[in-house]
Amino acid sequence: MSERLSPLATPSATREVLEAHGLATKHALGQNFLVNDAILGKIVDLAALSERDDVLEVGPGIGTLTIALLKTAGRVVSVERDADLPAVLAETCAPWADRFTLLNMDALDLKPEDLPFPPLKLVANLPYAVAATVVLDIFERFESVQQATVMVQAEVADRMAAQPGTKNYGAYTVKLRLFAQPAGRFPVSPGNFFPPPRVDSSVIRLDRVDCGLTLEERAVACLMADAAFATRRKTIANSCKTFFGGRGAAGKAMLEALPRVLEEAGIDPKRRGESLSLEEFKTLGRCALSYTKGLQ
Repeated sequence: MSERLSPLATPSATREVLEAHGLATKHALGQNFLVNDAILGKIVDLAALSERDDVLEVGPGIGTLTIALLKTAGRVVSVERDADLPAVLAETCAPWADRFTLLNMDALDLKPEDLPFPPLKLVANLPYAVAATVVLDIFERFESVQQATVMVQAEVADRMAAQPGTKNYGAYTVKLRLFAQPAGRFPVSPGNFFPPPRVDSSVIRLDRVDCGLTLEERAVACLMADAAFATRRKTIANSCKTFFGGRGAAGKAMLEALPRVLEEAGIDPKRRGESLSLEEFKTLGRCALSYTKGLQ
């Protein structure tokens, strides 16, 4: 029998560590600890980790995945907001202390200068309530991160991987796709966690891409995606009216320019946002750039 990637990946071991520190799982923080070593192996394989990879982890919990990362990657920096867990992680990850850094803070407050090194990959079992936000935020603000392999709620993975014209395709899909594209996925059932969550999960890998836009054009493309899906069932023209209508003089100026922008982009104003491809949103970003000053 091969060596386990993490000795913590069982219900009994997880319970034992928590009890030893007088802790219990915190539902408010979305704590569902992974207790299947085989799933850890699949995560490591999907992330294609090597000792050359410096890894960022968000939400390490008691260190179950962290240990697997430390065994298969190079340096690991983990970000944990629960103030009760640093003491646990100092104990469970002690054998790798020379390659492990823990930051006790909210990942959404994290800045590149907070990190001891620029991470190449994000690998994490993310708190589900903030998973979508964290992934997009990391790709947007941490340019060194070239890949994310993350455990998320299955419906979030559906949004991340959605195609135009499907029910899961929306503004979030478009914005994420301007930074990264899906490169693999597998399902994870509730029984693989302690305690079991009430939803199905998925591990999805996202690889950074060059979308071909300037930073300013990409920001406007993201803005136009939000506008196009502001009222999903309406045409893009009417959805934009809803979105820009309450944004003062700058919003009014954008609405006045909207017919010209759509015409220049070759987009019928009667289409719905869900029908627009990523390339069409890129074109919108380029065409709308000069009309969105003060709106970003």
